[in-house]
Amino acid sequence: MTLLRRSTKVGKTYQNPVPTQVGGFSTMWKVLPEFLFNRQEAEPKTPLGPFTTDASVYAKNPASGLRVTWFGHSSSLVEIDGVRVLIDPVWEQRASPFSFMGPKRFYAPTLALEAMPKLDVVLISHDHYDHLGAKTVKRLAKLQPQAKWVTALGVGAWLRKFGVAAAQITELDWTESVEVGALKLTMWPSRHFSGRGLGDRFTTL
Repeated sequence: MTLLRRSTKVGKTYQNPVPTQVGGFSTMWKVLPEFLFNRQEAEPKTPLGPFTTDASVYAKNPASGLRVTWFGHSSSLVEIDGVRVLIDPVWEQRASPFSFMGPKRFYAPTLALEAMPKLDVVLISHDHYDHLGAKTVKRLAKLQPQAKWVTALGVGAWLRKFGVAAAQITELDWTESVEVGALKLTMWPSRHFSGRGLGDRFTTL
């Protein structure tokens, strides 16, 4: 049986391509004290950065046809064959539903969103807070209204809530593709879990 197939659901929840056990409350209570109180393991001993991205490099297309700018964690700008794809942009201070608690970034964003070159695509892999920043999406929707947004099934509702025009959003199931210019984007199966709250786990792809 091939794993490269469309997603399946049981009730309202998507299923991983192979059986996967996700830790519940019992695991959380074991891990939470380490996360909250073991600061040596949670933060660098010395501050990182500052790091900066020189926006002037985007005035010319890369000679090789490919250039990748990494902004931290999963946030990257991929320029390939004349198409610019911003992946999982999170410019928030914290990957959390709260501004005062939750995982905090180790250094400031290396490039202001206002300095981002014109984008063709914003790609959102899934809806976790460290991959989908609400404030970032709201700002980009205003700054880059021409950009297409490509994401997984169910995540489009979050994008619409955060201000992205519905006409700009394409939601893909596993193995589905969409073409943007010379680029073909294909959504492949992944072994992970989704959700932004206590009650919506696995309800998006």
